[in-house]
Amino acid sequence: MSRFLFVVPPLVGHINPTVGVAAELVASGHAVAWVCPDPALVGRLAGPGAGPVMACAGALPGERPTGLRGPEALKFLWERYLLPLAESMAPGVRAAVEAFRPDVVVADQQAFAGALIAELLGLPWATSATTSAEFTDPLAGLPKVGQWLQQRLGALREAVGDPAGTADPRFSPHLVLAFSTPELAGSAHDGVCWVGPSITARPSAAGFPWEWLDAGRTTVLVTLGTANTDVGGRFLDVCRSVLRERADRVQSVIADPGGVLSARDGDKDVLIVPSVPQLSLLERGVGAVVCHAGHNSVCEALWHGVPLVVAPIRDDQPVVAGQVVDAGAGVRVRFGRVTVQKLASAVDSVLDDPGYRDGAHRIRTAFRSAGGARAAALHLDDLAVRQVGSAAAREGSAMSNRAAPTSTDTLAHCESPDATPRRTGTAREFR
Repeated sequence: MSRFLFVVPPLVGHINPTVGVAAELVASGHAVAWVCPDPALVGRLAGPGAGPVMACAGALPGERPTGLRGPEALKFLWERYLLPLAESMAPGVRAAVEAFRPDVVVADQQAFAGALIAELLGLPWATSATTSAEFTDPLAGLPKVGQWLQQRLGALREAVGDPAGTADPRFSPHLVLAFSTPELAGSAHDGVCWVGPSITARPSAAGFPWEWLDAGRTTVLVTLGTANTDVGGRFLDVCRSVLRERADRVQSVIADPGGVLSARDGDKDVLIVPSVPQLSLLERGVGAVVCHAGHNSVCEALWHGVPLVVAPIRDDQPVVAGQVVDAGAGVRVRFGRVTVQKLASAVDSVLDDPGYRDGAHRIRTAFRSAGGARAAALHLDDLAVRQVGSAAAREGSAMSNRAAPTSTDTLAHCESPDATPRRTGTAREFR
């Protein structure tokens, strides 16, 4: 039995993919624990059998200034959220490591404290990449921004990690798990294990009116995720207008967690609810999804072969939206400036043009061949086994040669050059 500690930020989209992985590890007899600034959120998403959840400091950023785009939006994300989150989480993560004594730390790609503390304490760590945007090198055309980012990461390492360390906390040298496939992400990226989406059952939203759905009409789901309630009012209102005009053949379900849509006459043709059991609804059958191009929303739709209209807002969403378009699985519209006419054309295209559904089905096939949560758990188990073997080898070497090095760097270099699983073996190995 091995012990795995999941380090996650307080974000639903970053926790959900790891829930299934943790469940697979537990089912195989391993011990799992979590550390997160919001233990209640992990407990709600992962359920009572997911293992202990330890608290640490850290919070979501305040409201973002409207209109932030490009480098300024990136700077806000890093300066106001990612870097402060890492510094505040670090003491709690270290305490959790010392209390739980894991064999492997599984660190979310945006929870840098997990990677830095693991490196500091000489533990192997795996990156949980819940979005594939980082693999596209989004800063390739912004060298000054890239240099600024490296300087900030260096200062973060000095503050909470091992100043002599060299690994980028976003990309573990031991194992990088990407919850997508090259068929959507666009390229292979050696050293990344593409396991596809981790899709696991979730508790159904209480009180969802399933009886409202009409089996004779196609369902369109509109969702902007859980983190965009502050900016979605206008876009959701345009969606409502477009879908009401198509009520003779389309029934629409609009998730409005912030309650930004005021009631109007005729809303009987559009179901507006604060939350949607998304996986259950997709499983029942959906003709199209209109969303913000959040990685989880996109992957859950494509897992079910559903084409999309994507309207990216910020962060990784423009990259993911580009992936959807390049894969032929959907149409992109401008979130802030979309008109009724433009959105209507996009919705009609993904509903009526079979090419978009064909594109979505190609991604569906790739996703379901990649292995998902089970493939990720097997990779983690392999990393833990290699860690045990490496520790035993070091112990034997120390007994025969007391002068052998025992520094943190020894662990990183004791694995064979091919130890990190490569993408080319992932789909075949775990079908």
